[in-house]
Amino acid sequence: MAKSVDYTWDNIVLQRMSALNRNESKALWVKPVPELKYVNAENVARYRLIMRTFYENHQRLKYWLRPQDVYEQVMAMGLLGDYTEEQCQSDLEQLREWKNLTAAHDGGRAMSIEEYLKRRFRYQMTPYAVEIERMLQSLENITGYGGSLEPRQMEKLAAFVLRARDAAGQFAPDEALNLWHDIQDAFRQLHESSSDYLASLSAAQAEELMLTEKFLEFKDLLSDRLRNFVLGLQRYGSQLEGLFRDTANETWSAFLDAVVNDEARLPVLDSPVPVEERRARHETEWAVIGQWFVGTDRDISDVQQLERATKDAISRIVRYALAIQEKFRVGVSRKRELDVLGQWFFRLHDEGDADQAHELGALTFGLYGTKHLQGDGEASSDSADLSLWDEEPIYRTLRSRSRARTRRSETQSVKSTKAQQEAAAAVILAEKAREAQLIEDWLALGSFAMSELPVLPAEQRPLLLSWLSRCLSTQSRKSRTPDGLEVELKPPATDARATLHFSDGDLELPDFRMQVKAVRSS
Repeated sequence: MAKSVDYTWDNIVLQRMSALNRNESKALWVKPVPELKYVNAENVARYRLIMRTFYENHQRLKYWLRPQDVYEQVMAMGLLGDYTEEQCQSDLEQLREWKNLTAAHDGGRAMSIEEYLKRRFRYQMTPYAVEIERMLQSLENITGYGGSLEPRQMEKLAAFVLRARDAAGQFAPDEALNLWHDIQDAFRQLHESSSDYLASLSAAQAEELMLTEKFLEFKDLLSDRLRNFVLGLQRYGSQLEGLFRDTANETWSAFLDAVVNDEARLPVLDSPVPVEERRARHETEWAVIGQWFVGTDRDISDVQQLERATKDAISRIVRYALAIQEKFRVGVSRKRELDVLGQWFFRLHDEGDADQAHELGALTFGLYGTKHLQGDGEASSDSADLSLWDEEPIYRTLRSRSRARTRRSETQSVKSTKAQQEAAAAVILAEKAREAQLIEDWLALGSFAMSELPVLPAEQRPLLLSWLSRCLSTQSRKSRTPDGLEVELKPPATDARATLHFSDGDLELPDFRMQVKAVRSS
């Protein structure tokens, strides 16, 4: 039977208005949202506190606020220091310009001439601003993925879908719509809570927790919950998959028709959505639920993917738990086990059963790492039938290539080095004595040229060169030594040069004149 189409003037007007509203709603997708400017504005702290004040009063059913009330409540929070009523009034007007607030004239009684002449307003949040603050408050309470794994959600969903199938399109008024909402809520909670919970198990904080010893305390509880969820998936997921596969499309189509008819009876203040569009939207939503349990030709169902992810989480938990328990076993002595194993080997050796000894060794130590050795050994025979095991062994000395090789050190007694210390001290004191004697000689001369010095020993060359370098590094050509001597160096009047003779060679330099004298320390 063909559907009748209503071509009345009212129906045509309603359809055109609904189409116009849908086009306008799509146009909003590409337009800026001025109501969100206060979230990242320059004075964001002031704007956020004002909007939170309005939102808290909105929750208490107090919608209109005066600027004085807003200022007092913002200052009572104790988060702003230097804030004045004039700044609060300016912020309210800015929020009004951004369409976060609406204003109405305050017709209260004026108590002074200034109040009478001054325009006074009351402010109220816009619907956009209410939703923005509600969203911000929800974001503040988010600490992780959350979620949970509850098989009851899938059990409830299976019961709702079974009721929709058994009704076969025969529903009481509003029964189909209520059942549709129950199916949507159960499916949404199942999908979001399970996905968020598995995501929280894979988060970095959960991975760090699984590596600690505290993880062992609730490891069993977590594993049991995951296992119960897998059992619920296998039981009710298979039931839902069978319902969607085996039920005729006409049954689900009758259910959706009943849902659309129930929605058409609801009083709607805005422009109503056409029946065809509402029916197409519900068909798409129902197809998504069916694919979640049945899958497609190219992809497996989301139930199977969720089951695999849950099993992987169980395996990861078991691996982490075993790794933590293995760390406790590292320091446990296995002396008794090794003693029993050694006696076992000795018994097999006494019994002459070499094969069992090899089997026991293989089970105990496993396979050794193979080593490939190459050498040019002399063959003991030219026969091609000679086995490798009959050849003479080739001996090679293997050395460790480890850089961290440590040699075994034996305990040795402490040796006395007093004689070596005394000999070294005697050498140093003799050198100091010769240096002191040289200084005394130069101090006795007072002033001398380089050409006037006799042959000097090689040990005295560093002292003389150090004095020369210290004097040449100063502008006054003077320097003081740690021994309390003042050394002054005078360049030669001409470019005369001198040759210093040392016991191991000669040194040529300008014929400086050096003056050495003792000074008193102040």
